[in-house]
This record gives sequence, C-alpha cells and structure tokens, in this order.
Amino acid sequence: MNLNIPPNKMKINSLIAGICLFFSSLFSCQQKGDFKSVSVEDFSTLIANPEIQRLDVRTVAEYSESHIPKSININVLDKTFAEIADSALQKDKPVALYCRSGKRSKKAAAILSEKGYVVYDLDKGFEEWKKAGKEIEE
Repeated sequence: MNLNIPPNKMKINSLIAGICLFFSSLFSCQQKGDFKSVSVEDFSTLIANPEIQRLDVRTVAEYSESHIPKSININVLDKTFAEIADSALQKDKPVALYCRSGKRSKKAAAILSEKGYVVYDLDKGFEEWKKAGKEIEE
C-alpha cells in the first residue's frame, strides 16, 4: 500500500469529504425534534383518549373545508405559531397534530417538542386519514 499521498491531494480529498458530509446532513430527511410520527390507525387510537389535544396545523381555508373532529386550528406557517400554540395548548397534555400530507406537521411537531410538549404527528397527514375512511367534519 502506497502511503505517499501528496499533501495537496489529501487536502482536496478532505475538503470534498467535508462538503459531502455537510450537504448530506443538510438535505437528509431525518426527523428533527423529539416527537413520534404515527400511522393513521395509531393516531386514531391515540385521539380516542380525551386527554389528547388535537391540532390541525393547516391554513384556515384548508381547515374550513374539512378536519378531524374536535381539533383546533393553528396555522404552522403563521410567524406567531409558537406563541399562539402556547396560549391555546396545555403543556401537561399530549398533542396529536396533522397537516395535509405530513410535511408541515413535522415542522410544527419539532417546534412544539422543543418547547416541551409531548407530540404525536400523523405521519402521512389528513389525506391519508381520509383515504382510510376515518371520521371527518366538514
């Protein structure tokens, strides 16, 4: 094995490796925050418990069309989402939240879990909930 690698080549290889590592961490699909993403069935079982707070993080227009019964609506895209959530939710009770497809809800779940809430996220969102024939309110 030849260990006589020129210093310039080692620096370039290290730089390339560092750039690759940076971009792979930047664009990874890893879940951020301390929350649990659950299936439609698990979400349904979870929200059967009256102690669980139900949160729809879609827009008011989306919520108005249809939503999971007994859920409240706080748009995660609103810049005051965290403050509104703090005034509307109880930290001592778990929060089960959802959006349309599961992307915005993961953002909301990360925000709330970092603030100390116990959070459950409907993994594939409200569209999957409807496909499964679960109860909705219009």
